[in-house]
Amino acid sequence: MKKLFLLVWRMSKVDLRLLWFALRHDQRPGWLLPATGALLLYALAPFNLAIPALGVVDDLVLVPLALHTLLKLLPLPIAEGFARRRGARRFA
Repeated sequence: MKKLFLLVWRMSKVDLRLLWFALRHDQRPGWLLPATGALLLYALAPFNLAIPALGVVDDLVLVPLALHTLLKLLPLPIAEGFARRRGARRFA
C-alpha cells in the first residue's frame, strides 16, 4: 500500500505544482478556483468512510485523474509559463 501511495504522490507532484502556479497566475481562468475547491471537497468527503475499499480507489485513482484533467483545460500561457519556470529552475 505504501508503494502505491508513493507512486501516486510522485505522479501528482508536478500536477500539484502546476495547480499552485496556476492559482497564483494573473491570467487564471475564473472557473479554476471553484473547480479546485470542488475537487478538494470531493477528496476530503466523509462518505469515503462508508466503504473503505472504494475510498482508497477513489483517493488513489479518481482524484489524481480529475486533477490532471482539470489542468489539461488550463490556457496555454499558464502551462507554458510553468514549463519555462520549471526548466529554468532545474538548471539553476
